Amino acid sequence: MKIGKQGLDLIKSFEGLELKAYMPTPIDVPTIGYGHTKTTYMGMKITEAGAEALLKQDLGWVEAVVNKSVTVTLTQPQYDALCSFVYNLGGTNFKRSTLLKKLNNKAYREAADELLRWDKQGSKVLRGLTRRREAERALFMSEPMATSPAPTQGPLAALIAALMAIFANRGA
Repeated sequence: MKIGKQGLDLIKSFEGLELKAYMPTPIDVPTIGYGHTKTTYMGMKITEAGAEALLKQDLGWVEAVVNKSVTVTLTQPQYDALCSFVYNLGGTNFKRSTLLKKLNNKAYREAADELLRWDKQGSKVLRGLTRRREAERALFMSEPMATSPAPTQGPLAALIAALMAIFANRGA
């Protein structure tokens, strides 16, 4: 599978676009573009086109991790939610997670609930991570839009837009 527009939009909305390298938190790593870390160094600058290219490159390894690790059938929204999760937390965390074990045992709802447990950096709960995990869970549990002509239309897109508005109004 490949990530869909809803998953891509979810990642972009939570990562934000930064054209100069920065440290998201004091104990994090240098980050640029839409959350790219692998080749980032402080002082680095890129263009918006460069950020898109890095995101596309990063999504290659994200999709590979999800495609290789998940052994059950997924809907596009489930796949997109997992890609957002892996993009944010990395492949190793995903491969070792209870979430993946439950998912591969076809315990979809329990796997979705596991997303909510990943809202901490160290032992500190971060509101931004809580909002992201809630949005990923909502996307994971949504029904695919079988009758919608495009993934940007229909009830799921409206639900995600509503959730994003709620989360944005809560503040960072």
